[in-house]
Amino acid sequence: MIKIVWLDLNSSYAHSSLALPALHAQIKDNTNFKWAVVSATINEQVGPIIKKVYLERPTIIAASTWLFNHEQLMHICARLKALLPHTCIVLGGPEFLGDNEAFLRKNPFVTCVFRGEGEEVFAQWLNCYGNTEQWTEIAGLCYLNKLGYYHDNGKAFVQHFDQLAAPEESCYFNWGKPFVQLETTRGCFNTCAFCVSGGEKPVRALSLEQIKQRLDLIHKHGIKDVRLLDRTFNYHTRRAKALLEMFRQYAPHMRFHLEIHPALLTEELKEALTTLPAGLLHLEAGIQSLREEVLATCKRKGTLNNALQGLKYLCSLPNMVTHADLIAGLPLYTLPQLFEDVHTLAQYNAGEIQLELLKLLPGTEMRQRAEELGICYSPLPPYEVLQTREISIEQLQTARQLSRLLDNYYNTEAWQQVFKQLMLHDNQFLADFLQHYIRINIIDQPLSLEKRGLILYEYCREHYPSFLIEVSMAWIENGLSLKKQPTESVRTKHLTPPEEWQVMYGSYHKDMRLCFLPTSSGKGYWYGFDREVQQSKPIFKAIE
Repeated sequence: MIKIVWLDLNSSYAHSSLALPALHAQIKDNTNFKWAVVSATINEQVGPIIKKVYLERPTIIAASTWLFNHEQLMHICARLKALLPHTCIVLGGPEFLGDNEAFLRKNPFVTCVFRGEGEEVFAQWLNCYGNTEQWTEIAGLCYLNKLGYYHDNGKAFVQHFDQLAAPEESCYFNWGKPFVQLETTRGCFNTCAFCVSGGEKPVRALSLEQIKQRLDLIHKHGIKDVRLLDRTFNYHTRRAKALLEMFRQYAPHMRFHLEIHPALLTEELKEALTTLPAGLLHLEAGIQSLREEVLATCKRKGTLNNALQGLKYLCSLPNMVTHADLIAGLPLYTLPQLFEDVHTLAQYNAGEIQLELLKLLPGTEMRQRAEELGICYSPLPPYEVLQTREISIEQLQTARQLSRLLDNYYNTEAWQQVFKQLMLHDNQFLADFLQHYIRINIIDQPLSLEKRGLILYEYCREHYPSFLIEVSMAWIENGLSLKKQPTESVRTKHLTPPEEWQVMYGSYHKDMRLCFLPTSSGKGYWYGFDREVQQSKPIFKAIE
C-alpha cells in the first residue's frame, strides 16, 4: 500500500487550496493509495507539523507551492527528508511555472516538481512513481535523474477541462470554510504580461449544466459565499448573462464574487447587472492602472477609455459593490500617477481600492523581460518589485504605506465615507495624511477601529475643522464609545426631542436612549439607541 500525505499549508485557516481535492477526485477510487492530510498555516511552528507528517510514515509527501507558503514549506520538507530519507517529496503549484532546474539543484530534498495543470499527470505519475525510467513520459514533470541530469517535460495541459471529476466529489473538499472556490473556466483570453494566466490558451469552460449541478451541491451544504475562479467573467457576454440569471436563483441565500473586465462591458450585460438583487454580486474590476501607456506595456486587452467608462458604470450600480485594483511598480507607472489614479477611483465611488505592489511571478512574460523593462525585483518569494526606471525604492515604500492607509480608512466601511469626502475636498489630503501617519510612526502598526477614528479626528481638528462633524457622525454610527474625544460635543442627558425633525433612518419611540450631536448652527443630528443593548450602533437617526 502506497501512503500519500498531503501537506496542506495555507496562509490562514480561512483559506483552503483546491489542489488536494482537485487531484484526489481524479483517483479517489484507486485502492492502491492510502491518503492522509496534515493541515497547517504558515504562521505555525514547524515542529508540530513535522511530527504529524512523520508519524504517518508516508511513502510520498505532496504539496502545492505558491509564493506565500514557499519559504515555510521548504523548511518543513527539508526536515522531513532528513527524518524520512526514503520518502519521495513531490511538489506542484504556480511556483513551478518557470525554470525549475535551479530550484531542484538548490533543494535536493525535493524529488520532483510539476509545471502546469496536474489533475491528469499526477495520477499518471503515481502509477509509475517508483520507476524513474517512465518519468520521461509524464508531461510537466521536472526532475534530476540519478546522474544529476535535469529533465524537463514541458508544461502539463488539461485538454478536456469539463471532463475532470469535480473537486467537490473528493472527501477532502473542505466544506467548513466561510467560502468555497468554484473554477468555472481555465485559461484566459487576455495576455497580461504580469499574470501567470496571461498565456493560457485556449479558454476552457464548464457547461452551464455542470455549473448548476455544482452550485446546487454547494447550496445544499449551506455555503453562502462562492468565489468564481474565472479570470475574466465577462469575456463572453452571452455566457456571462446566462450565469447571472443562474446566480439570481440562489438569492438571497448565496453571494458570488466575480472578476470582471470593465473594458469589455457590453450594453447587454450592463442591463443584466442592473436588474440583479442587491447583495448578490461582489465585483472585482481589473483595472491595474489608469494610464494607457502602462496598460499597453503590460499587454492588457481593452482600451483605457472603455475601461474607465465600464468602471464608472459598475461603481454607480446601487445593487452591488465593485472593488478596483491598482498595481504599483508596473513599468512606466510613477508615484504621482498612482496618487492621481487613487483619487479618480474615489471619484468613481469604488467600493474598495486595492493597491498592491507588483510581483514578478515565475513563468510570466514580465519576469522574463524584467531587465529589458528596467525592473529590479526580489529573487525570493514573494518576488516583489524593488524599483523600476520610473519609481524608486523609496517611492515604492510610499506606495506600500499608501496601501495600508487605504485599508485602514477607505476600505473600512466605518471610515470610508468621511475619508472619501476629505480626499475629494482636497487633492493634497491623502499625501499629507499619509505623511502624518508615517511621522507619528504608526503606519505599520495594527490599529483598532477606534484608534483609527481618534487619529483622523485629531488630524481634522488641526487641519480640517469643518469635517469634525462628519468624523463624529461616523464614530457614533459605528457604535463607538460616547465618552471619547470625537463625541466631546455630544449631549446625552435631559434631552427632549424637537417638535419637528427629518428622519434619516429608523423609527423613533419614547423608550429609546437619545444623543444629540450639535452643529455650528445650534441644531444638529439626533440618534436613538436600544436601551437594552449597551454601546450599540444607533437604530434611529434624524436631523433637526
